[in-house]
Amino acid sequence: MVQQKTRLTADDLLKLPDDDHRYDLVEGELRRKAPAGGEHGGLAADFCADLISQVREHRLGRVFAAETGFRLHADPDTVRAPDVSFVRRERLAGGKAPVGFLPFAPDLAVEVVCPADTAEEVQEKIRDYLEAGTRMVVTVYPRIKTLAVHLPSGEIRTLGAADTFDAGDVVPGFRYSLADLFGLAEEA
Repeated sequence: MVQQKTRLTADDLLKLPDDDHRYDLVEGELRRKAPAGGEHGGLAADFCADLISQVREHRLGRVFAAETGFRLHADPDTVRAPDVSFVRRERLAGGKAPVGFLPFAPDLAVEVVCPADTAEEVQEKIRDYLEAGTRMVVTVYPRIKTLAVHLPSGEIRTLGAADTFDAGDVVPGFRYSLADLFGLAEEA
């Protein structure tokens, strides 16, 4: 007798009880993730705060914090929750976010890479976002103090602690000193 895996949907994921774990849904498969550590959470919060400031000042759209789900693919469903994300105002009906998962990819997805994340998992997330229409995926590597910018064209730009990240036309005017992000400005 062959046993088949049960594929979950985005609706099933929304109905899961709160058990203090984080989840992604990848092609109908539920993947449990450990809670973020302090370094991870701090970097994501700092990036989010500065992004919010730019987006609000210029009324560009909406920034979403960690654990906001985006349904990237359907049947089988894939729901990802980036650490920080941005969606242009014109993509949100009436400027408001839906109660459930957003039914599309964010314009910008930021993932802070944890020590437990494998290279394959990180690449899979990047691929999922870009294939679903995300215009820019940023991966932050705290241990080596670098940031990688992934674009739909396949271009990847790697920036070091002395560089400044520029979100280009994805979030016009948003520039971020990586020395500030990684806390190096105070050490100099």
